[in-house]
Amino acid sequence: MPPLLSSVEALRLVDHHCHGVVSDDLDRNAFESLLTEAEAPGPLGGTLFDSQIGFAVRRWCAPVLDLPPHASPEDYLRRRAELGAAEVNHRFLRTAGIEALCVDTGFAPGSIVSFSEMGALADASVHEIVRLEQVAEEVAAAGPGAEGFADAFRTRLHERTASAVGLKSIAAYRVGLALPGERPAEAEVTAAAGRWLASIEAGGPVRLADPTLQAFLVWCGVDRGLPIQFHVGYGDADVDLHRCDPLLLTDLIRAVEPSGTPILLLHNYPFHRHAGYLAQVFPHVFVDVGLATHNLGHGAPALIAETLELAPFGKFLFSSDAFGLPELYHLGTLLFRQGLSGFLRSGLDDEAWTEDDADRIARLAGGENARRVYGLETR
Repeated sequence: MPPLLSSVEALRLVDHHCHGVVSDDLDRNAFESLLTEAEAPGPLGGTLFDSQIGFAVRRWCAPVLDLPPHASPEDYLRRRAELGAAEVNHRFLRTAGIEALCVDTGFAPGSIVSFSEMGALADASVHEIVRLEQVAEEVAAAGPGAEGFADAFRTRLHERTASAVGLKSIAAYRVGLALPGERPAEAEVTAAAGRWLASIEAGGPVRLADPTLQAFLVWCGVDRGLPIQFHVGYGDADVDLHRCDPLLLTDLIRAVEPSGTPILLLHNYPFHRHAGYLAQVFPHVFVDVGLATHNLGHGAPALIAETLELAPFGKFLFSSDAFGLPELYHLGTLLFRQGLSGFLRSGLDDEAWTEDDADRIARLAGGENARRVYGLETR
């Protein structure tokens, strides 16, 4: 691996989409379960250490725990247990080189380090991303009734986002991304809320999965004026991947454009080229390859290069989408730096850009784009 370009190595990154890490010690099964988007690794598939992300952990994470590169899984997990969760979290978050974290607080099962503790661990500023569906489900649980749901949601959203820098939609998980371009009428929202609340009263789960209500949440986000993140593409088995292509969002993206509200397409694999196209043709669309970066391991540089075939450099953001394991912060940042450095070095070798240009592109992707989109420079 060639040395990193100095401008990339020196970046203090803004992680524009990430989550908390676990505070408990983990046995092997628990650790491997957090290496995958599957509910749990199956015995027929062997160990997750025999995967791109597993080899990346052994190669790049082992030295952070004072082990040689390529330490065996057994030695790695033994050393991790010796150090304990608190020390492991501290080491990986501090070595990541992150200046600011935009934390999605809408998914925090089990023993997850708090929002403020994440900032202390990483020695970084922390900013909240509010999940739209979580707010809607809080409102539904409060029992506003169908007629009062829309206004109750708007009020609660304003309260929950008083200090937030962005919003997130997980419509991809619930109904897919083929959301209508038109803003739902109030009567349609009331009718959809009535069906949902009746289902809850009948014993159904408090889980929003209605296309009309999903669109309503997004438009409330547009009205709120905060950047809106969308989960796109690769995720756990709860998504129907064929319904997660960002091109399905085109009607909504086109309708939102006059508002100027930034749309952030997260993850995007295997639709990263589609996302790059959308970022090129729509002025308010931005992309990242978080989550996929650490899961692709050795293959991450190709992912970054393919995304940047069309995506303007001012539209590409860094994110780790790390959750659970602090190793994912370390891998997300390291593999991003390697991929970005390799991409820029290739352009330098071909005289596609100058060193000054490469330095500027690195700063844009590493943090300046995120600071501009989320208004972090004024916070």
